[in-house]
Amino acid sequence: MFFHGSGFVLCSLDTHDGMCRNLCAGAGCVVASVDYRLAPEHKFPAGPDDCLHATRWTAAHAVKLGADPTRIAVGGDSAGGNMAAVTALRMRDERGPALCGQLLLYPVTDYHTPGTPSYEENAEGYGLTRDTMKWFWHHYLHDPSEGMLPHASPLRALDLSGLPPALVITAEFDPLRDEGELYAKRLATSGVAVTLSRYDGVNHGFMFWTGVVDKAGSAMNEACEWLREIFANPR
Repeated sequence: MFFHGSGFVLCSLDTHDGMCRNLCAGAGCVVASVDYRLAPEHKFPAGPDDCLHATRWTAAHAVKLGADPTRIAVGGDSAGGNMAAVTALRMRDERGPALCGQLLLYPVTDYHTPGTPSYEENAEGYGLTRDTMKWFWHHYLHDPSEGMLPHASPLRALDLSGLPPALVITAEFDPLRDEGELYAKRLATSGVAVTLSRYDGVNHGFMFWTGVVDKAGSAMNEACEWLREIFANPR
């Protein structure tokens, strides 16, 4: 299950088709890309609700789609990584079905306030800015208080135990770098099998450049290898 990013507000199935094709070919798996509802027309929790329902529908119809209902992973980039992390939390807490992995590519895991050091270090000049993230969150939530909720900010969940294995990929020059890495560390301390990979010298969204930027290709290869492993040896 793949959930596209772009701040809960932008992008579509088409913008991320290339990324999904790379994951499909590289991991040798079926990729279901979800066209969840976007803000501001559809604010929180419309998007996470759509991702949860789409994952359950796909699991129920997996055989017809040529997939295995016992081997389902969720994944996404940026805000889509948020959707994947939240879907994993909800699958754990709301009667499943069970997942075998979560692929979190430079994910949004926390509200912008108070923010992390990478929000300050990479506030501007690297594509995604701190102010853009504030704009995204403003459009996504009805009220800033919702940013404290774990289904909006999974880093704020009290309990991360019992979640599926995760691969978290971050970028050096990204306002979201630290919150992605903090989420990986919290997963690990909660007993979840986690691989954390930071790619230095690149910025947020760099995996769009697979085939152009060497580190994008390396990150895509890592993601596909990890997916092959969890599908071959589900936990």
